[in-house]
Amino acid sequence: MSQALVRTAAGWLMGLMLAVAGAVVAINLVNNSLASPQQPVREYLDALQKGEGGKALGLLHATVPQSNPAMLDGEALKTAAARISGVKFGDAEDRGGDQVMVPIDYTINGAQLHTEFLLQRSGTQWLFFHDWSFVPAELPTLSVTVVNSNQATLNGVPVNMPNGRNTFAVFYPGEYEATLNGQFFAAPATRATLSGRDTPPAPLNLLTQATDGLKDAVSAKVKQFLDDCADQADKKQQLQPDCPFYHTTNNRVADGTIDWSITDYPVVKIEPFGGRWVVAPLDGKARIKARQTDLFTGAVTELNAVHDFSFTTRLDIDGDTVKLTPQLSN
Repeated sequence: MSQALVRTAAGWLMGLMLAVAGAVVAINLVNNSLASPQQPVREYLDALQKGEGGKALGLLHATVPQSNPAMLDGEALKTAAARISGVKFGDAEDRGGDQVMVPIDYTINGAQLHTEFLLQRSGTQWLFFHDWSFVPAELPTLSVTVVNSNQATLNGVPVNMPNGRNTFAVFYPGEYEATLNGQFFAAPATRATLSGRDTPPAPLNLLTQATDGLKDAVSAKVKQFLDDCADQADKKQQLQPDCPFYHTTNNRVADGTIDWSITDYPVVKIEPFGGRWVVAPLDGKARIKARQTDLFTGAVTELNAVHDFSFTTRLDIDGDTVKLTPQLSN
């Protein structure tokens, strides 16, 4: 009996030791996976890529600086994180005081990037499993400017740009793209990649330009103005009409023979100036044909002269309406 009891007790003891060893292994596995400091980072990145800004902000324990929050949720946030790929987690590095640094390496648009997250041990569950949380910090910001516009698009979302500028709170890592694609004004896309809170991106500056659509609209109005001017000068038989072009002579020009035409229409250039859009001086050429008599000799000749002309015009845009007001000095 005693030997049987000893063997039974030894068996129970061995089983208990194996169970304890298994429990230790299981605890270590859990602490190195689901309860590891890398796990909150995984959940945070997942929230970014799903556009779940509230969850990401809660995980990060971050405060939002005084700024525009348009990039902190939904499609704008999903777009910022959409190009993050190939994420590799490094080993947590002890930083003292129950804090660790979790590094990740990844790519955005093929560029190799590195980000470090600081976490702290915040407790345990079931006596054995560690709780980790991000060390609270403030979100970084991204500055955007746009020439002569109060609107822009950032990560596909229309945003207000008071006086042509704004500052946006942003999550990291991520990529942010600013554009302006209006009917009359547009700016090439410009991008900024943000890899960390302590490495703020350079401001995104949108260099607005007049679109071909606006240039064509202004050119058509300039052409119409000049053609109408020439037609009115013909009807009134004027050498010096209320137009950018005119002709002076000491000869007598026969009524009914005056014929004005535009030979070279101005090339329209629209530029920003003083917070407005202005049309650069408009230069062209006009031809006058007529029959004239020399008052001294009485000789009758055909007048055929080309005159350079230049004028300016005021440009006003109200919604879809383009208005030109020629400024004539002669």
